[in-house]
Amino acid sequence: MVRRAWAWWRSKRSLVDFAFMSPLLLISVLAAPTFTSPPPYGREDEIPEWTYVVLVVCLLLPLIWRRRWPVRVFGVIALVSFVQWAFGVEIVPANFGVLIAMYTVAANCPFRWGAAAGAIGVVGAGMATIRYTVHGQDLLAVFISQAATVGGIWILGIYISTRRAYLRSLEERAARLERERDTQVQIAMASERARIARELHDVVAHNVSVIVVQADGASFAIETDTERAKRALETISSTGRLALAEMRRLLGVLREGDDGGTYAPQPGVEQLTDLVEQIRGAGLPLDFLVDGVPAELPPGLQLTVFRIVQEALTNTLKHGGPGVSARVRLHYGDEAIEVTITDDGRGAAAADDGLGHGLAGMRERASVYGGDVRAGPRAGGGYVVVARLPIREEAKSA
Repeated sequence: MVRRAWAWWRSKRSLVDFAFMSPLLLISVLAAPTFTSPPPYGREDEIPEWTYVVLVVCLLLPLIWRRRWPVRVFGVIALVSFVQWAFGVEIVPANFGVLIAMYTVAANCPFRWGAAAGAIGVVGAGMATIRYTVHGQDLLAVFISQAATVGGIWILGIYISTRRAYLRSLEERAARLERERDTQVQIAMASERARIARELHDVVAHNVSVIVVQADGASFAIETDTERAKRALETISSTGRLALAEMRRLLGVLREGDDGGTYAPQPGVEQLTDLVEQIRGAGLPLDFLVDGVPAELPPGLQLTVFRIVQEALTNTLKHGGPGVSARVRLHYGDEAIEVTITDDGRGAAAADDGLGHGLAGMRERASVYGGDVRAGPRAGGGYVVVARLPIREEAKSA
């Protein structure tokens, strides 16, 4: 409620400016009765009431629109002050409005306008010194004092303008970096999906090749060896269902315009042992544990498990810091296979160069098979990655 009220208040610029001007208006009202005209007239004539009211209104009323039209408001107030000086009307508290208008120009307008307003303010200080200095006072000292006041207010306005420009540049940079980060993530996800599609190509191609070979065998054996033909047809059926499931997932990640690439046999769960030895050879102490009853998994799902472990261990090598060790646990459940990679490295304190998209790639891979990946710092230090991948019916019967 308070935040909404504050936002509404700040949106009413003229109302805010009137509130800031009101103390000066109050001072002008309280000081109204006793103003007199100074020399060079040589007599003391009380300022007529209507003159005083008109002068205060002309000096303060434009301040209500000072941030909407800062240069025009300053010009109006400066012109009123010049007319006041020309007719020898005594300085009133409302004359401080010219300094407020000068500050507004310096704080909200380009530097050339701020410099012009500051120069007019200094000239006005000199004119006021000549006209209103009491006989016997040091003109130079009075001018220096007034010019210093004008200069101080002008410098404050320039500082505020510079500060606002700096904050705007920071906001624009943050917005630009956020857009670039989102773009990089989208590019990385598209690249990762295209890579997944290429890797699954071999899996689907293998299953289709099996179907073709078994179909050819069944066509030759159907009249001479019925039992053998039956087994071939059963193989075709199970392989076809597995290939169909893989192709459905493949269509979900294919992107138009993929440039293809080279194809090679892809690793699976059995190659995790080789990966562990490779990581150990790179200098990372690593424990590898498998529990549960191993299930026969589709090649695509095996590839997903391998890539998730590979990416997580690569991140440990890059960001874990000196003396880090890791542990990989592969658990076969009835409904899902769960992969847990933990380390005792720097965790959240690790430096992020902003260029990696490993977690996005792991989540993208897992989502293809209806799984999910959770990652983050763990209690006591270090980092943990947990991937859970459902074992579908086609995988159980593979």
